Amino acid sequence: MVAHGGGSIMTVIEREILIEAPRHVVWQVLTDPAQISQWFSDDARIDLRPGGAGTFVFGPRVNQLDGPIPVDLVVQAAEPPERFAFRWAHPAGSEARVDNSLLVEFTLTAEGEHTRLRLVESGYDQVDWSPQVREDTINDHAKGWDTHLTTLTAYAPQRSASS
Repeated sequence: MVAHGGGSIMTVIEREILIEAPRHVVWQVLTDPAQISQWFSDDARIDLRPGGAGTFVFGPRVNQLDGPIPVDLVVQAAEPPERFAFRWAHPAGSEARVDNSLLVEFTLTAEGEHTRLRLVESGYDQVDWSPQVREDTINDHAKGWDTHLTTLTAYAPQRSASS
């Protein structure tokens, strides 16, 4: 969500969806590299522990560009099956910090046999980007999350049926 008010831009993307799969299945789909590559990035590597490093590779299937784009991440929280968080979008070769990266947080809540997934991506106001780069990045990420969460909503129930 990009909201305008008081002359400033609110810089948080929030989404909430209901997935027709149990929480443990959604957790696996969110955190297992083989599953991540089915709904999010073309390839994924992740050390699933706080401080663990990882990389999402966005290739032609996802980014519509000629070559793959690796995006490094650092796991901030891995609390199965409730919460997964990571920092990303920091400059290549630098450590992810509050002032140079975005924080993505997934929270999973069981609703019967389904899972309510809440996504919050924050930190846009902490990174030293020009106003245009900030706005473009927020818009690109908002569209991207809408697309990826739609794919996730369709994919996770298939994993549930096969497990």
